[in-house]
Amino acid sequence: MEPANSQGEPPPSEATDEALLRAVGERDRDAFATLFRRYAGRIKGFLIRSGFREGEADEAAQEVMLSVWRNAAGYDPARASAATWIYAIARNRRIDMLRRRRPEPDPDDPMFRPDPEPTPDAAAAIAARDRALRAALADLGPDQMQVVRLAFFDGLSHAEIAAILDAPLGTVKSRLRLAMNRLRGALGDGFAAELFDD
Repeated sequence: MEPANSQGEPPPSEATDEALLRAVGERDRDAFATLFRRYAGRIKGFLIRSGFREGEADEAAQEVMLSVWRNAAGYDPARASAATWIYAIARNRRIDMLRRRRPEPDPDDPMFRPDPEPTPDAAAAIAARDRALRAALADLGPDQMQVVRLAFFDGLSHAEIAAILDAPLGTVKSRLRLAMNRLRGALGDGFAAELFDD
């Protein structure tokens, strides 16, 4: 166990992520090394699960951590947890990589042809489904809505969500299961396949 420093602060290996980020903002290399050990592998895994090759993900994770080093002085713990702040940088990096990866679209590709206009009955059914979904999502509690957003809209794993929320993995799974049960009850059993296949 490392001793506390002269100001009585815990050693970097025992400090909270928020305390480490504040120290990194003051250019503390030991604090950055600890944050790097805690997050670089997780970020690399997040990028690999997002469809990037290992080499790309490794390079991007290092770029994310370099961005953490450069921008840590601007971190505000009142606005977000350290994990949320770091993963926001990783998500932005993922978006940048996806934009660069896209080839120029071929205007003659059938994928770019507009879908035929839905029939009036189909349009009414789609509108009703969308209204029901918005109402069901609005009825979720903030904790449940947060895990649904992170899992289905941000594409994070349960473990990544647990790290971001600083919550036990079981709590994340429980919140997600409760949210899905509430949505299923409000929308019917077939809602998940229909919702996430569109």
